[in-house]
Amino acid sequence: MGVGKSTVGRRLAERTGRRFLDSDSEIERRTGVEIDLIFEIEGEDGFRARETKVLDELTARRNIVLATGGGAVLADANREMLRDRGLVIYLRAPVAALVKRTARDQKRPLLQTADREARIRELLEQREPLYEVLADFIIDTGEQSVRASLDDICQRLES
Repeated sequence: MGVGKSTVGRRLAERTGRRFLDSDSEIERRTGVEIDLIFEIEGEDGFRARETKVLDELTARRNIVLATGGGAVLADANREMLRDRGLVIYLRAPVAALVKRTARDQKRPLLQTADREARIRELLEQREPLYEVLADFIIDTGEQSVRASLDDICQRLES
C-alpha cells in the first residue's frame, strides 16, 4: 500500500501502449461499493474471495498492465495466476515512505489503526517474502520519482 502501483502502472500502460487495469477498482466497479465497505460487511475473507475471482478473469487478458491490491499475494491461487500468466514487478518502498504516503488515506481498511507504522511493518513482514519470490524483478520506489521508476522498469523490460 502506497508504493505507487496505480500511478506507475497507469503510466507504464501509457508508455507501452497497453490497457491499465486495477483489480481493486474492478472489484469496486462490479460491486458498486468501495473496498472499505466490502471489508466492513464481508470481512477480509470475503474481500479476498472476490479478489481471487477478479484476478482470475483479469490475468487471462492480454496486453494489459495490472495493478493488484497489496494483499493479493497472500493466496496461493493468486500467486500462481500472476506467476503463470504474466510478468510480475514488485514495487517496494521503505516503511517511512509508506507511512508518509498513506498518512491521510482513510480508504485503506487494513491501515485504520492507532499505530499505522506498526501495521505497515506487520503487513510487509507477511507479504514481502512472497513478493520477493514471485517477482520477476523489484523496483525500489521509495526515493525515486515516478519517471525514474518507469525508466527503470522499461529498461529491464527491454533487457
